[in-house]
This record gives sequence, structure tokens and C-alpha cells, in this order.
Amino acid sequence: MADEKKSNNFKYSPWWIYIGLIAIFFALNYFGGSNFQDAAKITSSKFNEYLEKGQIEKVVVYNKTEGEAYLTKAALKDKAHVKVAKDMLGNPSKGPHYSFDIGNDEVFQNKIEKAKLEGKLKDYDFKPKSNWTELLISLLPIIVIIGLWILIMRRMSGGGAGGAGGQIFNIGKSRAKLFDEKTDVKITFKDVAGLEGAKEEVQEIVEFLKNPEKYTSLGGKIPKGALLVGPPGTGKTLLAKAVAGEAKVPFFSLSGSDFVEMFVGVGASRVRDLFKQAKDKSPSIIFIDEIDAVGRARGKNNFSGSNDERENTLNQLLTEMDGFGTNTHVIVLAATNRADVLDKALMRAGRFDRQIYVDLPDIRERKEIFEVHLKPLKKVDDLDIDFLAKQTPGFSGADIANVCNEAALIAARNNKTAVDKQDFLDAVDRIVGGLEKKNKIVTTDEKRAIAVHEAGHATVSWMLEHAAPLVKVTIVPRGQSLGAAWYLPEERLIVRPEQMLDEMCAAMGGRAAEKVMFNKISTGALSDLEKVTKQARAMVTIYGLNDKLGNITYYDSSGQSEYNFSKPYSEETAQTIDKEISNLIETEYQRAIKILEDNKDKLEQLANILIEKEVIFKDDLETIFGKRPFNIPAEETDIV
Repeated sequence: MADEKKSNNFKYSPWWIYIGLIAIFFALNYFGGSNFQDAAKITSSKFNEYLEKGQIEKVVVYNKTEGEAYLTKAALKDKAHVKVAKDMLGNPSKGPHYSFDIGNDEVFQNKIEKAKLEGKLKDYDFKPKSNWTELLISLLPIIVIIGLWILIMRRMSGGGAGGAGGQIFNIGKSRAKLFDEKTDVKITFKDVAGLEGAKEEVQEIVEFLKNPEKYTSLGGKIPKGALLVGPPGTGKTLLAKAVAGEAKVPFFSLSGSDFVEMFVGVGASRVRDLFKQAKDKSPSIIFIDEIDAVGRARGKNNFSGSNDERENTLNQLLTEMDGFGTNTHVIVLAATNRADVLDKALMRAGRFDRQIYVDLPDIRERKEIFEVHLKPLKKVDDLDIDFLAKQTPGFSGADIANVCNEAALIAARNNKTAVDKQDFLDAVDRIVGGLEKKNKIVTTDEKRAIAVHEAGHATVSWMLEHAAPLVKVTIVPRGQSLGAAWYLPEERLIVRPEQMLDEMCAAMGGRAAEKVMFNKISTGALSDLEKVTKQARAMVTIYGLNDKLGNITYYDSSGQSEYNFSKPYSEETAQTIDKEISNLIETEYQRAIKILEDNKDKLEQLANILIEKEVIFKDDLETIFGKRPFNIPAEETDIV
């Protein structure tokens, strides 16, 4: 097993080619007779002198023009030959020891034949000489060019590994990851908390693959596709992972961007290859994450005027999902948070038969998600999970996972042995507001202005029936904000105009407090103004809650209006909209000023406490203002 593992980890490198070439070069030099040392060049007269003395043992003639002489063992001991007696490694040289040029080959041949007969020469030979070194040098540029070409092709095809997509010739192959019985996917539906409706829909698809007779016996057909739609972080990809873990059939997973490539026709080719692989292993499931990368509506944003590669990919996907050659045993799951921009042909029945909306979790589902993410944490025994669920309205599953992780990090930073309630509250503050900046330099005047601003928010929200209940107010800089008021908004399914107006009035409380206390305003209300302007514009142009414009909306749920340059209303209506938005905001601003003028002494008292403590809670407001004379706030209701 160890050897097998080692062989699997072997990685090919182009450097092996270069090392091999160098090794071949040295081998040719060594076995070609050079023995790591070139023969010393001598003249013909010197050769004749050594030959007459009987110091030459062997002569080899190459191409009748060049000769090499091997000395006898006795001659090697002579001081005259000390330079050629040893090779470059210090070992006795085996030769050739000398090389020389031959003038007349017939005269030379007669001379060495005579020397052999006289016993002065032991052996001689005539050979054709092939210079391997010169041949290799001449071929070296061609080898280098071929090596560079291979390297460039590997880079263009997206990297080293073989198989689909690994080489330039496989660039049109699908890049989907296959999960089957050989791959251990540990996530199941038990790991997906909340999402009851979505789980039921997806579980039915898994059940159909496991037990098709249950449905086909009644004449039912397997759905061809299911589209998971919802905000980011709600668990769409996690649900798909659970399907991969539960289905026990081949599961192909990839992203929409995996189809997109710089080469023309590659996207469509990858779609064909993906569905071919899925059909070969049917019944099977294909999961395409972020399908809006290829599924965007055609013809809406193609300003280039050229052939759109993404549209070709989408056309091929449409054909594969429901065309003449469609195989009914391949189910396509897809996920997106931009369903409004998808092409209508992709959304029709017969392609994506089911659209499963994965919404943000409610208070009960948040409790279940907390229970899943709290399992690996060392927490205190009396941790109130219901309280944590109430403190995180509007949080997605990913946000809750982040809260649990941040709480564990905060507890570790404070050298605690277990994660407690305060760590989770600090984690929520950290995620929503950002990191505390206690070392930020704030002057006394600025600190008082920030305290008055935040006290204004707290006072107005306390006095209004439909404003969100206050949790705490702080003037410690956090993230980009200099101060913050934390609320616990009520989770409503429908919102009435008076509720929206109260929230706008509470948001304007900060600027109104500055006006009441200092008779001056500052830039500190930027985020408040942004929030209020969005709210007022939504009331006028989206929800039809304005008397002057009446029951009319300019909202486009299909999302196609974002590609249009013209407004869906006239210039006169645009002026009316602007005027009504301004009137709404100004009315709530004056209302906030009136509330604060009536409670100016309490506002000042609250600001002073805030300057002293830097953080105040709901109990401090009850001490100053008394109990709120309205209905029971949302944080005190029980989970049903």
C-alpha cells in the first residue's frame, strides 16, 4: 500500500527531460572513448619518433585523415608522457593519449604495417568516425523548441494533470467532479438544518432514483431538473452535497463558470461531454452551481455585436436538457441567487420542472442551525439556544456558522475553557458592526456629538410603537461607524405603512438630536440617510403606499428592466416621485425633532450616561424613560 501511495504522488516535471539530455551527453562522451579527457595533439614527426622508440601500442585511424595513438604501459611511466598518463579524475588513462593528422594515407599505412612487422606496434585499425557530440549539438535547438512547445501547450490547457482538461487536445472535455460509490461523501440530510420544504422536494428526487417503481407504476415521470433559488449563504450548495451523500448514484458537480473558456466552441463541447458522461452512468445527477454564469437571458447584454460564446453554451445546455436526444435518467440540479436574470427557456417546465426557493431561516430554523454548528464547540452547559436564535434575525445559515466560529475564537482569545453567552453576543456585534477600534482618537466635542446622535436614535425608537426594540447603544468606534444603536427587529411577513414610517423616524432621530441639542448637523448621519431614502423610494415606487401616485408599482420582478436605458414613467411622474420621497423623509425628520424637544432633558441625561459608560443597555433606558407603553416586544415572545 505504501508503494502504491508513493507512485500516485509522483509528479511529472519538464526538468526530467533536461536532466536526461545532460546524462545522455555525458554518456556519449564517456562511452565514445573520450574518457573525460581529450587526446593531446601532436605532430606527425613526434608520432614517428614515438613509433620508432616502440612506445606506441595501438593506432586507430579515422576516415584516413585523423589518427589516435595509445601508449604502452612502459611509455606511460616515461616523464615525457606525464601529462597524458592520467585522466581528469586522477586515474591511469586508458587512452587515446595522442591525436595527429595524416598527410598521405598510403604512405602512413605502409609505415605502420612495417612497424608492426618489426614488433614496434602491437595493433592498428581503420574506422569511420561519427562525432556524436557534434550531432547532439546540432539537434539540441530542435529538442529545445519541441520542449518549449510542449510546455506552452500544457500551460494553455490549464495545467499539468492528465485526463479530462489536462492536455490541449482535451480542452473540450467536461471539468465536472464525479462523486460515486468510490467517493465517500459524508454530508446527509441530517446535517442540513431547517429548509424543511426544500428538503422534501429534493428528497423526493433522491427517492425516485432509489425506488423508481413507486412512481412509474402510477404513470409518473421523473422530473428533469430542479432549480435551487435563494439569497447567498442559505444552504443551496449544502443541500446539493446532501443529495450527493444520499442518492447513491453517480453525481457530477461543477460550477457554471467551468463552461466558460477563451476558445470558441469549448463551452458547448463541455456541455455535450458532461451529458454524455452522465448518460453513460445513468441514472445520475448533474449539479451546476452558480448557473447564472451561463444561463443569463440571451440578447440582453450582448453589445459587442459578435458571436456570444456564452449564448452558444446556453443553447447546447437547453438542447441537452430537453431535446430530441434527451435521456430521461439524468437529473439536473442547479443553484443560483440571481434567478431573475435567467433565460425563460431554461426556466420552463420540461427543463427545470421545479423551482425550490431556499429562503433565509426563521427563528425556529435558526435554532436548528445553531444546534448543528454548536456540536463541535466546547460550550457552557446552560447555553440558551433560543436566546441566540432571537438575537440573529435575518442571519443566513452561513452567517450562523460564522457566529459560532467567531464566538469560539473570542473565547480562546480571552483564555476561557468554554464558550459562553457573552462570546456569542460579542461575535454577533463583530459580524454586524465590525471590529472594535478602542484606540481611535476622538476629541471631546466629537465624542459628545456621537453620544447625542446615538441617544437620539434610542430616544425616538423608545417613544414609537412600531420601531424595533432597542438592545444596546454604544459610542465605541466599530468598523467604519463611530457609534451604533443595536435593535432586535420583529420578524414580519407583511409590513404596514405606519411601521415603515416609525422606522424612518427612528433612523432620523440621530440627525434630529444634533439639531435639537446643538442647532447644527454633521456628516455622521450618512448611513441613516441612505437607509431612509431607500425606504421612502420603496414606499413610493415599489409598494404603492403613496396617496399621490396611488396603487402603482415600477418594480420588475423579472429583472429585465436593468438592461433598459429608459424609465418606465414620464418626466412629470419622476418629478412627483422625487417630491413625494423628499416629503416623506422631511415629515419624519420634523416628527423626530418634535419627540426629542418634548424629551430634551431625558435625551441629555441619556447622552451623559453614554459618554460616561460608552455602552448602555435596555435597562438604562427603562430607568430614564420607564417601561414602554406598547405591546410586548419581539425579544420576549416564545418560539412556537
